[in-house]
Amino acid sequence: MATMGPTRMRDSQGLAANLLKLARAKTGVSQAQMAALAGVPRSTVERIEAGTRQPSLPTLGRLLAAVDLDMRIRLEPYDDHDDVLDANYAAMTPERRAATDARHEAMVALVDAGRAAQR
Repeated sequence: MATMGPTRMRDSQGLAANLLKLARAKTGVSQAQMAALAGVPRSTVERIEAGTRQPSLPTLGRLLAAVDLDMRIRLEPYDDHDDVLDANYAAMTPERRAATDARHEAMVALVDAGRAAQR
């Protein structure tokens, strides 16, 4: 039986926040508009997107339906890729972790710069 590592756990905890942000970006609605359309307080959308509230599946479905989107869930075999990467990272020396983190941050900066240039 698989046990989720820190990356998978963090991704799971941020799933609802990311879904709502993506839904609003795709549909061009504000947090206030989404909340009004779904009949929930604006603070509900704000807290879900901030990661301080985990919505129930019915609430998440209602929020997405309010902007004409549907949540589809598909079960797949567990993929331990991120767990293997987490274990490899944990086994690194502090110096190696710092170098890895620096390369990661440099790559993120390049991607962000590329996105900014496209605008």
